[in-house]
Amino acid sequence: MTSSAEHGAMAFASDFLAFTLAGGRPLAGRETQVCANGVRATWLDDGIVQLEPAAIGGKTRSVLVSAGIHGDETAPIELLSFIVGDIASGALPLACRLLVVLGNIEAMRTSCRYVDDDLNRLFSGKHAQLPESREAPRAARLERAAADFFAHAPAQADARWHIDMHTAIRASVFEQFALLPHTGAPLSRAMFEWLRDARIAAVLLHTAKGNTYSHFTAQTCGARACTLELGKVRPFGQNDLTRFAGADRAVRQMVAGGAGDVAAPMPRVFTVIDQITKVSDQLELYLAADVPNFTPFRKGMLLARDGDYQYIVKHDEERIVFPNPAVKVGLRAGLLVVETTQATLAALVE
Repeated sequence: MTSSAEHGAMAFASDFLAFTLAGGRPLAGRETQVCANGVRATWLDDGIVQLEPAAIGGKTRSVLVSAGIHGDETAPIELLSFIVGDIASGALPLACRLLVVLGNIEAMRTSCRYVDDDLNRLFSGKHAQLPESREAPRAARLERAAADFFAHAPAQADARWHIDMHTAIRASVFEQFALLPHTGAPLSRAMFEWLRDARIAAVLLHTAKGNTYSHFTAQTCGARACTLELGKVRPFGQNDLTRFAGADRAVRQMVAGGAGDVAAPMPRVFTVIDQITKVSDQLELYLAADVPNFTPFRKGMLLARDGDYQYIVKHDEERIVFPNPAVKVGLRAGLLVVETTQATLAALVE
């Protein structure tokens, strides 16, 4: 591994991705450093850096931005590293407390989605059920980092945010979409307006609690949290980052305290009404292997069979998201959603 000395004193902020992939460590006593504009950058662990502006007030936002929860989802990892570098150099002003997290470092280093288990299914304590998994300690560490960070945030509704950036395995009818965790709380207009600013075309609403990182921060830390799907998985260096300019700009505006773009249309909204769960290795999905996310199907169509279980479309139109028969037994092999745009947008709260 390359040492921190070889990287240089400021490398963990100025080239966050390279420093993380190389296994760098700051020199002893240099875990906190002062960057441009008086920003304090503190290295907390592999792939975890906290940045704070020179002045923090009682209403200063606390924003967690994460990427690489799946190690092969490289575009948002690269975007996030550029954001850290621009803050460190002074090119991007910082107006909030910012926690930056690169999730599954070991998987990132080997260009795979995960090593033993999907990290984004191990939060909210799920990791304790898989003590042998190499992802379990990382899930616990990311939970602690988020809980510690938000413990020092103001209590008001707009003070805590978590943007978890991903890319999807397959193509999508809506290339860039978001997922909102279910906590039982009313949906926030501020979140939908931020997603509009990010040029997110569609929002998927979960209707049950989950074990994702964004669900943990929403439920346990009281954050306005979302998961962004920003395109398809590609290797490092092969991403056209201009395709994600909307999300990149919206994250930067949040970090810098800037205003959004009210001229953009609000995203369409889809609500989960069922899921296909893999109960055995006999699961069959009656779909093309490359069917895009949000593909619509008509009432009466048989979509899946697994032993005595079958899934037949019940509504006039249902769309499938994340179909994947190769998941482990017991995991979700697809979500079924229906459009609820008008009702959802009408019920948003300030």
